Amino acid sequence: MSQSATTTQNPRNPDRHQGLASGGTTFAGVLLAVTGLLSIFRGIMGIAKNDVFVATKDYVFRWDLTGWGWMHLILGLLVFLVGLALLKAAPAWARTAGVVLASLALIVNFLSLPWHPLWSLILVALYAFIIWALCTVRHRDT
Repeated sequence: MSQSATTTQNPRNPDRHQGLASGGTTFAGVLLAVTGLLSIFRGIMGIAKNDVFVATKDYVFRWDLTGWGWMHLILGLLVFLVGLALLKAAPAWARTAGVVLASLALIVNFLSLPWHPLWSLILVALYAFIIWALCTVRHRDT
């Protein structure tokens, strides 16, 4: 067998994982853009009509729900813009900004668990995947 045939069939081949990560980066860009839009809509709902959200009485991180709305709106806008930047050849600054913003969005969604438990858990998982995908890409390949 030739050298290229053995490296292609090896399940622990780093090139195979790099291909997954590169595809993951594109998928992360799409996810950032979509979750950013959804966060913008979630923020608009919180600002326009803060009775859309169920208020939790004794929550440690109690804020005015309009404040949560503004947080989701601003973060959603930034996440959306970075997601679009990642879809355009994934420059290094966009990957770094994507990791930072996905980390912040993960924290914000964790803190908003009392208002939207299922949706917040789904977004926490998506943002964790986005962080993984953006951190896995080798800089020399982009």
